[in-house]
Amino acid sequence: MVVNLIKLCVGISSIEELESLQQNRRRQRLAADSEALNIHITRNTPKRAKEIIGKGSLYWVIKRRVVARQPIVDIRSTNIEGKKHCAIVLQSEIIRTSPKPCRPFQGWRYLELADAPADLSSTAVRSDDMPYRLQDELRSLGLL
Repeated sequence: MVVNLIKLCVGISSIEELESLQQNRRRQRLAADSEALNIHITRNTPKRAKEIIGKGSLYWVIKRRVVARQPIVDIRSTNIEGKKHCAIVLQSEIIRTSPKPCRPFQGWRYLELADAPADLSSTAVRSDDMPYRLQDELRSLGLL
């Protein structure tokens, strides 16, 4: 069975901003050591990690909408300042999904495959060239 995670992208206002932030973090890791992984740190480790690793994705919520996902490569334990944390290793590619409304929550949550939004396919009408704010406004008007 495949299980995904869903997480709010706090302080980020667009997918482009998330991509830029992750690129900068990978560059910093590469400068510090030889491993430039895309890692997201959380406090709690998922108990269903075996169902997630290599099969599931981390779905990102930006401005109260699930808008993207990143496949999860690994889930590792790590220590930060003497406290246990979880390092979620993600693929660098961010896959856009069809926007799905989502209420705010804290931390991460499990997201069953049946509840996950579909990926935006390359054959669908793409709005990648359109600024995120304009996309958001058109969605609120029901035009996108």
